[in-house]
Amino acid sequence: MLENLKRDVWQANLDLVKYGLVSFTWGNVSGLEPDMGLVVIKPSGVAYGTMQPQDMVVVSLESGEVVEGSYRPSTDTPTHLELYRSLKGIRGVAHTHSLYSTAFAQAGVEIPVLGTTHADYFYGSVSCTRPLLSTEIEGDYEVETGKVIAATMKGIDPLHMPAVLVAEHGPFIWGKSAGDAAVNAAYLEEVARLAWMTLSLEPNRSEISEALLCKHFLRKHGTFAYYGQK
Repeated sequence: MLENLKRDVWQANLDLVKYGLVSFTWGNVSGLEPDMGLVVIKPSGVAYGTMQPQDMVVVSLESGEVVEGSYRPSTDTPTHLELYRSLKGIRGVAHTHSLYSTAFAQAGVEIPVLGTTHADYFYGSVSCTRPLLSTEIEGDYEVETGKVIAATMKGIDPLHMPAVLVAEHGPFIWGKSAGDAAVNAAYLEEVARLAWMTLSLEPNRSEISEALLCKHFLRKHGTFAYYGQK
């Protein structure tokens, strides 16, 4: 079942390693098959070096129950499912504990848009959620994590802002496919690193102008984008 999607999700998980975004088993990527209402996700705690496409776990988008697979799915599965239900148009979700993005998340600080590299991929500052309440942590924690992300993204196009920092935790990233989510995770880490270095040099550095932000983002992603080849 969903053999092509399993391979795509498996490859996207390996891409997190290739991009230097995960240590040990600290990360996961999933992919959505919207017509069937199924999600393929990395198994929980399985080392990247031994993982194979057939190890990916298929779960129901509606119920979260395992449909196919011999392993338990990632413990972050309920968060992924909540994001698929809440954020229109996304088909892949990634979660990492990459160094610079996670540092901003642990500080509870958004990643400001300080230059055009950031603006090429994120249409504004990357937001940080509020901290989860004790009742949310002690309740259905992973679902509540997804809900606080969805609340932070309210009114924002998720394909124009494909990432959020979860306060005191780390980044969740998404895209039009599993592979796209993994690439966006790499972009996020680079802009977080650039922001960290920029603010180290000039703590009072202000964000770029709205005009420059729009120019750089929309020339790549807008209706009349002209970057790259047709």
